[in-house]
Amino acid sequence: MKVVGVILAGGRARRMGGGDKALAELAGRPLAVHVAARLSGHVAALALNANGDPARFAALGLPVLPDPLPGRPGPLAGVLAALDWAAGQGAAAAVTAPADTPFLPPDLVPRLRDASGEGARPALAAGPAGGLHPLCALWPVRLAPALRVALDRGAAKVRDFAAGQGAATVAFASEAAFFNVNTPEDLAAARAELAAR
Repeated sequence: MKVVGVILAGGRARRMGGGDKALAELAGRPLAVHVAARLSGHVAALALNANGDPARFAALGLPVLPDPLPGRPGPLAGVLAALDWAAGQGAAAAVTAPADTPFLPPDLVPRLRDASGEGARPALAAGPAGGLHPLCALWPVRLAPALRVALDRGAAKVRDFAAGQGAATVAFASEAAFFNVNTPEDLAAARAELAAR
């Protein structure tokens, strides 16, 4: 099954003081590059989902996918952008991950693919206590029409849409693998973690 990866970078980074979290530097590389490194060995192609001028991401060397439905912002719109792009790549599924999760499990993609039944249903990552990380997920391309309808009806919650599609859940051993860089303090903590390694 051909799978592509899409890094979700559509957030406004209010708690970081604005700007693009995807470009925040961690160990000399943008956060998005850390995420790309975690996905790249397991996907056929990679892209970044973000709105606005794509030129600001040129240094990443990735296609930039805007949300396909103007006026429907949010992570579900990013998932739809991922599915539309995946279809154009001839892929059966897209794996999404937020741009601010630099420590993702190295086996994220293969475990999500296995749990999805090779693309039969979505598969969402969870921590060891069962807490969902719904943007770290595999989405079958065939869900694009249903997602478009859901967005037209005002759907906003990723976990609700996924549950309605019979999503599988994959528990990973480390909650720290899904650490989100949401604030300057989080970025400092991520830098300290990398330095400790």
